Amino acid sequence: MGSLENEPPSAADHGFKGSTRPETFLLVLNAPQPPSLWQELSGSVRGAIFPRGNQPSSLTKWAISVLHGLFPVLHWGRNYNLKSFRSDLMAGLTLASLGIPQSIGYANLAKLDPQYGLYTSFVPPLIYAVMGTSRDIAVGPVAVISLLLSSMAQKVVDPSVDPTAYRKLVITSTFFAGVFQASFGFFRLGFIVDFLSHATIVGFMGGAAIVIGLQQLKGLLGISHFTNNTDVVSVVKAVWVAVHHSWHPDNFLIGCSFLIFILIVRFIGTRKRKLFWLSAITPLLSVIISTLLVFLTRADKHGVKIIQKVKEGLNPSSVKDIQLTGSHVGESAKIGLICAIIALTEAIAVGRSFAAVKGYQLDGNKEMVAMGFMNLAGSMSSCYVATGSFSRTAVNVSAGCKTTVSNIVMAVTVFISLQLLMKLLYYTPVTILASIILSALPGLIDIKEAYNIWKIDKMDFLACFGAFLGVLFGSVEIGLLTAVLISFAKIIIGALRPSVEMLGRIQGTDTFCSMRQYPSAAETPNLMILRIDSPFLCFMNANFVRERIVNWVTEGRNTMKEETKSVIIDMTNVINIDTSGISALEEIYKKLASASVQLAVVNPGWQVIHKMKLARLVEMIGGAWIFLTVGEAVEACLGGAKKEDNCNV
Repeated sequence: MGSLENEPPSAADHGFKGSTRPETFLLVLNAPQPPSLWQELSGSVRGAIFPRGNQPSSLTKWAISVLHGLFPVLHWGRNYNLKSFRSDLMAGLTLASLGIPQSIGYANLAKLDPQYGLYTSFVPPLIYAVMGTSRDIAVGPVAVISLLLSSMAQKVVDPSVDPTAYRKLVITSTFFAGVFQASFGFFRLGFIVDFLSHATIVGFMGGAAIVIGLQQLKGLLGISHFTNNTDVVSVVKAVWVAVHHSWHPDNFLIGCSFLIFILIVRFIGTRKRKLFWLSAITPLLSVIISTLLVFLTRADKHGVKIIQKVKEGLNPSSVKDIQLTGSHVGESAKIGLICAIIALTEAIAVGRSFAAVKGYQLDGNKEMVAMGFMNLAGSMSSCYVATGSFSRTAVNVSAGCKTTVSNIVMAVTVFISLQLLMKLLYYTPVTILASIILSALPGLIDIKEAYNIWKIDKMDFLACFGAFLGVLFGSVEIGLLTAVLISFAKIIIGALRPSVEMLGRIQGTDTFCSMRQYPSAAETPNLMILRIDSPFLCFMNANFVRERIVNWVTEGRNTMKEETKSVIIDMTNVINIDTSGISALEEIYKKLASASVQLAVVNPGWQVIHKMKLARLVEMIGGAWIFLTVGEAVEACLGGAKKEDNCNV
């Protein structure tokens, strides 16, 4: 074979006809310089704001583009009609009948006064209605975020000791959540949300559902003193101690009766789709009936705990409650970041699920921006972190919603309730709120999906199970951290030992495939074709790849009947490389050159070929030994081998 010099052979030396080789040679080596990190970030911001493909040529057009990018309502609102409004009106009213009692219950779960749940069902839905890209999502407080906030915030400030400081901490955390969410959208950082894999969310939701259910035993049993811890051991211990002291069975009787009532009606609603509205209004109906029952029997005088006064009126401003200085800023930012990621994960999963059913596209980055502005506005109007609710979204869709106007109708209904109906909730038993929350929990536990994860990927199931056990026996943060660490361990293990496949030709074709996956693929005489199956050739795996390739070539030369004269490395899957990867390729070239074996590289990624040129590695290997396809590389190597054989003869 011959030539190991740096001077690249000509196209004629390779046996190519015409100009095929020079064209591909230019394609690979003369690619434009890849964009810098700053160009990618600025492009992401422009793409998040401007509609795709729109290049504003004047200040007016630029302003219009920004407005259309930030407010999708300006696009779909032009075609909105009375027929759609009728559907949205009915969906919004149905949504409010479910959302009002749930919001009060979730505020209780977040360790806040009942009105804060209603505030969160008023302002955020209005903002999302004009900025969101989903037609179906119902926005408001949800059980998981309420638990997440209370479990983390009460470790910093005890709500029973200093409720004002606790409220300020929650409001500040909501502000930070909004900032993080909007930033994720503007800078196209949605991959941060993807750190919580599907398996992690399944396990986390299941564990959180059980923890939330156990927390509701306080209201269901009418227990006055209860633990602030969320782990199952602490909660069970608190319940065990409480039931052996003074507790009021009437609370349990009322709560269980209405819980059974809600579940039976919901079961009927799922079996008979036309009666979906009945299951939607059952929580509100339960609140009305139980409140009347307590009022008429004066059960509050006999141990039944009631909500008592709920503050009425419009959301008061909470701008002064946002604490951006002081000792708790770091904790607020941490709580806000975790809540932001969980809230976005839940909302985008819900939105994409229903968008796929209805056949339209959800813009993930605009969703993040919308959620961010929604929570920023909420933090300034006495709301806590809001997101999309799966149960309420399902009701919204079943009720026939057409657009996000249903959220506006729901928000207006909540506003009217805040103005006129709060006094009627005085005798509402606390146990009914616990029943409403408990009735929503079965939808969070997906045993079937957990089993599917077990069947498909055992490491994914380990992350799922880690999140479940961490939430159940530790805390929400421990559960999330455990699952993320397991997921990262899976990625790191894969990165440390990437697959290096030996390729063979499928008979009668110019297709080269893994010989392990396709046993019918045949080796090419005098050639060893290898493929690196890793997106990054970096410090973590460069030595492993180098040793694997050198060992394979050495073993191949000792065991193969025909001597290996060329090694082709297919780098199609390698999209980036660092200095360790460059050094590994350089060592591979030198080892092969010392053994009179020619190295050829196929289709390195854009960043890879750019860095190879900067490191003068292309010059070392020889520009003509960089190919666009494996087929071209094989043809060139075989042509060179034949020419050398003829010379030897």
